[in-house]
Amino acid sequence: MAMAKYDLIPRIAPNLDGHLVLPLLEFTQGRELYPNDQILAAKIEVLNNTNMVDYAMDIHKSLYHTEDVPQDMVDRRLGVVARLKSLEEAAAPLLTFLGNPNTQELRSDKQYNLQMLNERHQIGPEQIEAFYQYTKFQFECGNYSGAADYLYQYQTMCTNADRSLSALWGKLAAEILMENWDIAFEELNRLKDIIESKNFASSLNQVQSRIWLMHWGLFIFFNHDNGRTQIIDLFTQDKYLNAIQTNAPHLLRYLATAFIVNKKRRTQFKEFIKVIQQEQHSFADPIIEFLACVYVKFDFDGAQKKMKESEDVILNDPFLGKRIEESNYTVVPMKDEFLENARLFIFETCCKIHERIDMGVLAENLNLNYEDAERWIVNLIRTSKLDAKIDSQTGTVVMEPNHPNAYEQLIDHTMGLYERTNKLGNQLMEHAQAQTAR
Repeated sequence: MAMAKYDLIPRIAPNLDGHLVLPLLEFTQGRELYPNDQILAAKIEVLNNTNMVDYAMDIHKSLYHTEDVPQDMVDRRLGVVARLKSLEEAAAPLLTFLGNPNTQELRSDKQYNLQMLNERHQIGPEQIEAFYQYTKFQFECGNYSGAADYLYQYQTMCTNADRSLSALWGKLAAEILMENWDIAFEELNRLKDIIESKNFASSLNQVQSRIWLMHWGLFIFFNHDNGRTQIIDLFTQDKYLNAIQTNAPHLLRYLATAFIVNKKRRTQFKEFIKVIQQEQHSFADPIIEFLACVYVKFDFDGAQKKMKESEDVILNDPFLGKRIEESNYTVVPMKDEFLENARLFIFETCCKIHERIDMGVLAENLNLNYEDAERWIVNLIRTSKLDAKIDSQTGTVVMEPNHPNAYEQLIDHTMGLYERTNKLGNQLMEHAQAQTAR
């Protein structure tokens, strides 16, 4: 139960559709972070805002150890069935059209589709609206596959920008719940483009949409093959990073983890350490504190303690705890990948500030016994460009003089200048587009 204090679901859930909260509760239930009855009660609370009445009844039976259910649940189920039948009848003309394999497919031209449906099949705005309500109801009942297909078709007919955006959010949720990560990633990018180009009623609404997008994206980023690079690219954009710092600092855990397990994006990582320095006191999290210990405080004893805490945090986080990476037919849990790279961060930083490091102290900082630490360092020296050697007589790691490479420094400075210029160019372009829209 001690790790429950680091559980982020209470912070994340308000930014998700209720259906997306259910798999998080399932994971938490399996990890036994809370009493089982408390998790079951939370599930019922979420399900009460959906049409998944049968599931809610099953949870109620488990929670109260009875085969009886309250009459209001029975009545609600009857209402859901009746409503579903009514919506299906209203949407029947369009459902029949879409279900006919010989029917000409809808085109990307929405106006053509509307005219064709009206002239050839007598399907007008009323039937299209009924189809949308039926599709939305299907999603609320938990039929994610059917809802995803119908929402895709609906978007080829919808000319209302707000309704089309709502349908896209629904389709993203459905694809996430079906674990169709490639499709979900495409929908996430489509949503991002709309959020950045749409004229919102206020800037706060746009910021909130960015926050929702980042929270929903967590499902994708830690399941998609390229997700841990994509989360860095999205979360470090100025507008998104500002939204995190002001409204959702808990998302820094996921950005920090992505940086630690991702050997790319080193230039962005240097900038992120500045953010860690600013935010280390506003959001207490072992993974954030680990980076602060290594790169801000140079506190290696503290880093070792935070690395151990981070291991437990990862195991109990619904996005990080079940992530695996397949490489060369080897399955590597996120925890092991994190620890391997965290030790490397500690070792690299130690090497930068010391010419000679005691193996016993280093082993303790790496959270390894002496033999394992020696084996790990030998392997690291052999496989990397690290200019170091182990002095067995004194039991130390000796660093060779490492003079800065002028060409590498030039490349680093050039890359940093390029990224800052690129950001400035994007900001100027967005400002010009906003002025044009006005």
